[in-house]
Amino acid sequence: MSEVGRIPDTEHRGVSLNREILALAVPALGALVAEPLFVLVDSVVVGRLGTAQLGGLSLASSLLVTVVGLCVFLAYATTAAVSRLIGAGREREALQSGIDGMWLALGIGIVLGVAVWTLAPWAVGAMGGTGEVARQAVIYIRFSAVGLPGMEVVLAATGVLRGLRDTRTPLVVASTGAAVNAVVNVTLVWGVGMGIAGSGLGTALAQLAMAAALTTVVVRGARRRGASLRPAAGGVWASARAGMPLLVRTASLRLAILLTVAVATRLGDATLAGHQVVNSLWGLAAFALDALAIAAQALVGQGLGAGNLTRVREVLRRCLRWGVAAGAVLGVVIAAAGWWIAPLFTPDDAVRAAATAGLVVCGLLMPMAGYVFVLDGVLIGAGDGRYLAAVGMLTLLVYLPAALAVGAWAPSGTAGLAWLWAAFAGVFMAARAVTTGLRARSPRWMTTGV
Repeated sequence: MSEVGRIPDTEHRGVSLNREILALAVPALGALVAEPLFVLVDSVVVGRLGTAQLGGLSLASSLLVTVVGLCVFLAYATTAAVSRLIGAGREREALQSGIDGMWLALGIGIVLGVAVWTLAPWAVGAMGGTGEVARQAVIYIRFSAVGLPGMEVVLAATGVLRGLRDTRTPLVVASTGAAVNAVVNVTLVWGVGMGIAGSGLGTALAQLAMAAALTTVVVRGARRRGASLRPAAGGVWASARAGMPLLVRTASLRLAILLTVAVATRLGDATLAGHQVVNSLWGLAAFALDALAIAAQALVGQGLGAGNLTRVREVLRRCLRWGVAAGAVLGVVIAAAGWWIAPLFTPDDAVRAAATAGLVVCGLLMPMAGYVFVLDGVLIGAGDGRYLAAVGMLTLLVYLPAALAVGAWAPSGTAGLAWLWAAFAGVFMAARAVTTGLRARSPRWMTTGV
């Protein structure tokens, strides 16, 4: 693990900005990809218990992923605050801000853990769960809820380290956590005989261990710089206030995704199954592009904190080039390989045809997605959360009639899925590209200092 706060003077060492971006983005990508392994491992282990258990896991994981996903603002807001303070040369305050953010995360995690445990039967029922599937889902959710405080602390601590330009430590912890999760789950599910409860508890224990590991690293850095480990009411409130706009922004994205699933469901089973294939690959590509956005967050925050607008503009230009280029490469692969990728998910010819058409549309529009994701990261790094919250809801309103039109008039199957992805990856992402692009052209987001 790297030293907290040890930020190399890359300008004097002659390291290019491209290498700086990659040095942050590549480990960040590894950490992003490691996290979904939790769900994958649970699926493999639980799937051998029976159909009811696997169905319960599907419902439970959907709910838990949504809850954790909405709290990703804990990482984003902390990254922006810490990187800006580091850029201004105020390392002690940067670590103090990070500690306050982690206390906020712990509080949110405890509240969510209690709420999720209590409301699990209602939530599963609201999603249509019944009978043995619903019972298994509730069991998994309640045992997993124990780990929610740890997962929220992981998000905040990861944000602190990203702000310090350390993306390697989160990679090591996430990878180790995924491996430990696999061993513990198998032991509890099969060795101890706990069934699906063992899978939920194993994941919770792995998440708590990850939180402890990351907290240890951050605390060590905080002590070295004289930062207090006690929560400061003003600091915790400041973290909450900075995170609320990003929560709204994330909610708008989640609502757009849920709307897309609802429309796919309306268009028939083949369309819905094909959508799952396309959405899985879209999500994988998004992880790669998000890694560049994370690099942009840290570099932009530090540049603005240091008052170096020339560097900030160069970071913006370089990251956009990387984002569009990476989107183009990923798009070509997705569009060209769709016909061969789809059979890995399903033997159904109708689903395969629908998925292939959706992947072609998705691939063609992927460069624009790269542009959007990078600009999102730039503006988050600049602390421009209020703007992102406002335009997030605006772009959702722009997407709503397009999605509803597809649901009302598009045919089922291949054409329907192609139209649906043209609406999501086209209309929705285009609206985001316009709103973030216009903001990036304006100097309003480039507020220097702390």
